[in-house]
Amino acid sequence: MRPFRSLGLRARLILLGLAGLSAGLLVGGVVLAGSLQYVVQKTVDAGALRTAQTVKDLYESGRLVSPITNLGTQVAAVQVLDAQNRVRAASSGAELTPMLEPRELAAVRAGQRLVVPGDRALTDGPLRIVAVTAGPSTDPRLIVVAAPVAQLESSTRLLRTALLIFFPLLVGAVALIAWWLIGKTLRPVEALRRGAEEITGTGSATLLPVPDPPDEIHRLAVTLNGMLARLESSRRRQRAFVADAAHELRSPLASMRTQLEVAQHLGDRADWTATASDLLVDLDRLSRLTNDLLLLARSGEGAAPVRSEPVDLAALVDGLAQRYSEARVAPVVSSADPVWTAGDPDALTRIVANLLDNAVRHAASSVRVTVSESGPWAVVAVTDDGAGIPEADRERVFGRFTRLDDARSRDAGGSGLGLAIVRELVSRHRGTVFLQDAGPGVRAEVRLPRGSAEISSPR
Repeated sequence: MRPFRSLGLRARLILLGLAGLSAGLLVGGVVLAGSLQYVVQKTVDAGALRTAQTVKDLYESGRLVSPITNLGTQVAAVQVLDAQNRVRAASSGAELTPMLEPRELAAVRAGQRLVVPGDRALTDGPLRIVAVTAGPSTDPRLIVVAAPVAQLESSTRLLRTALLIFFPLLVGAVALIAWWLIGKTLRPVEALRRGAEEITGTGSATLLPVPDPPDEIHRLAVTLNGMLARLESSRRRQRAFVADAAHELRSPLASMRTQLEVAQHLGDRADWTATASDLLVDLDRLSRLTNDLLLLARSGEGAAPVRSEPVDLAALVDGLAQRYSEARVAPVVSSADPVWTAGDPDALTRIVANLLDNAVRHAASSVRVTVSESGPWAVVAVTDDGAGIPEADRERVFGRFTRLDDARSRDAGGSGLGLAIVRELVSRHRGTVFLQDAGPGVRAEVRLPRGSAEISSPR
């Protein structure tokens, strides 16, 4: 089996096809030879029986004479035997002794048909023996007819010889045709392999060649090209993500290095307390940025499912709003009864906190937060009265490192990951998030599946 598997696909297909063809031809040849032998034997038996019936009619009518003549070419000899196996009449050359031995005579009297050597009737080749009874039961006669079967053997032998010569030639011709056809069929596969090899060697975004016929190979090429397109898109996003991440990390690191170099240059005159305070601010920003990058790096299809437990969104929002009491614009919370959902409390807190950070940063004078229920959804809406976001950019701001105001300082404007994290976490909770015009300002609305306080937490 291992040598067979080591062969190429083309050779394996041809070998399997030839094995099936050879088996079919072998069975067909055996059936054909057997059918021919059966038909010829039936023809010989029918001719011998006709001769035997003719002799019987002559005997019973009293017109039988010996020697029996006019036997035709299909009969070699005829004998008429009495009950004691004595020859009473016969064809020329068969008048003296019975052609059959006693046990053979007993067999033909029982209705069997035999094949005996041809020298018993002075002919070449075997003889087919057919017998019928004639006359009254008190004095029966056995009419034995011997028909030559050399024609049967000759025809069967000729057929076998023809099959032995023709079948190998046919298998060889089929093998050559199959080799050409399978090679032509597999040519698109080889083109796909060469295309894949070129893509692997050069790392380019070239697509694989797509064959014209809309067959299985065509669909395979289309599927592979779709996969390559997705991989290339993912690779571009990864390169952009790495470049943006490096750019974002470089800013706080450069600031920290500058402060340390200045303090080192000043020596004893440096205010190390102020320097340490500034460094802690940069470290805090660097830590947040690193955590955000790790969260987004783990996002996607391979992300682990969120922890699920009952969460009161109204209580969660009320608690978060208190942390912003000293903010430039303190948010106003409007929530009534508890609104339950199922999810990870830490992730849900991160969602609302990021939305509040954005709203407080861009609001002119007010930020309003509402928690409500709408059908199967628990809805959290954060609205500010800032400059707003153009409709064309409302989807783009959910991308990573997206800032609509590039002139802002990075300290004031954030890292550009807040809304990307919001969308990722909301998606993990099987919810949706979108932006609407609040005239003036923007309304960020998060919809999460509703739950109840009785939801059991997984262990």
